[in-house]
Amino acid sequence: MDRSGIFAGEDPFALAQSWLAEAEAVEPNDPNAIALATVDQDGLPNVRMVLLKEIETAGEGGGAFVFYTNYTSKKGQELSASGKAAFVLHWKSLRRQIRVRGLVSREEGTQADEYFASRSLKSRLGAWASQQSQPLSSREALMAEAAKVAVTKGPNPPRPPFWGGFRIRPVEIEFWADGNFRLHDRFRWSRSSVDAAWQVLRLNP
Repeated sequence: MDRSGIFAGEDPFALAQSWLAEAEAVEPNDPNAIALATVDQDGLPNVRMVLLKEIETAGEGGGAFVFYTNYTSKKGQELSASGKAAFVLHWKSLRRQIRVRGLVSREEGTQADEYFASRSLKSRLGAWASQQSQPLSSREALMAEAAKVAVTKGPNPPRPPFWGGFRIRPVEIEFWADGNFRLHDRFRWSRSSVDAAWQVLRLNP
């Protein structure tokens, strides 16, 4: 199977890293933004944009995609309940996208602490102040809560126990690139479990 050029390589996580690096050079806003899909207890889908913070290669525990959020948010609850998720990275500037489906686990250790500490102080205070996805009476109420947190937590607030990472270990990754006359290039990497070997297929556009 010909996977030369932008599709070359034997590690899909390294390939995803290279595509993201290219996007970071040309995409004007949030090249790491992903449309994250989950389902609620009735099987009804939810999709929202979040920021992908790390792509771990196959040598780092099998490879995974990592992002962070409030565990008590709607998406946090749905991810914890189902243990599964899907997302798409799409770059208009490159005319490419990556689709991922996989199993989800939490990242609540040192890695999450280090990432939280790297965020701006206002973002860290905001994580403490926001009861994400819950009803809010007004923006003024949220700002007042943030001001209160600034006093109680000080200039170096720790990571909240209700906030941390999610790691998606994929069983399917599809790389897509735009082609002339809508004859696009698509390669799907799939495996039966997160520990199994990858199988790669070229798909019709």
